[in-house]
Amino acid sequence: MQREVPTWLVAIAIYGGWLCLTWNHASVPLWLVPLLGGGLLAWHGSLQHETIHGHPTGIPSLDMAVGYPPLGLLTPYAVYRTSHLDHHEARSFTDPDVDPESFFLSPRDWQRLPTVVQSILILNNTLIGRMVLGPPLVAIGLFRTEIARLRRGDRRHFAPWLAHAVAVSVVLLWTRGVCGMGVLEYCLLHVWPGLSLTLVRSFAEHRPGAIRAEQSAIVESGPALSLLFLNNNLHAVHHAMPGLAWYQIPRVYRQRRESILKSNGGYF
Repeated sequence: MQREVPTWLVAIAIYGGWLCLTWNHASVPLWLVPLLGGGLLAWHGSLQHETIHGHPTGIPSLDMAVGYPPLGLLTPYAVYRTSHLDHHEARSFTDPDVDPESFFLSPRDWQRLPTVVQSILILNNTLIGRMVLGPPLVAIGLFRTEIARLRRGDRRHFAPWLAHAVAVSVVLLWTRGVCGMGVLEYCLLHVWPGLSLTLVRSFAEHRPGAIRAEQSAIVESGPALSLLFLNNNLHAVHHAMPGLAWYQIPRVYRQRRESILKSNGGYF
């Protein structure tokens, strides 16, 4: 069993901070709530990503327990885990036919869309558009994918969604029943800005290209955003060494910066 103290400290800070913020939400200035709540939920998404890659224990059931609570409400942990591991195995990170996390569309799917939808998606490819429109578009895309799966007769995600519904009920029992925070308030002031911040990290992380290694970006950042994203902004390092713990990534990047930027085609 691994002993990853930094990851445990992050988990304690996230869950402790979330409990504290939701309990005291009525006394926090309204303008500050989405910054704190969104930041905690984006940080939690980064923690979930770490647990999918075998941290902090290396024991799948324990790692899942660390990342499972659905503070962001939207995606079942098991569904996210399957999708993300398929993303790592994809032969191209931008081909929507093989990468479930691709933000790209195939020409045939693009041409089928109404003009107004194309305009929305073009706006979604700007940073401000991704932050504002991205969260509802991600939700719509998730539900469309899962409904299409059911229509094909694929019920493999039925049990994860059922467990997710129970876990979401527990989260809402705390936020609504105990803390007195409305569901809409939680969605608008915590969930939406949390996913919005997460989409900042993924905004430029992959680009099309014939060479797979050159499709993943290096985005250098200051300590605050690097901690928020658990260094996943150094995305080319993560894809080259997906089992590397988040706090080890900067050291590896510093030691091998020149060769890493060479191998990813200077996508910096």
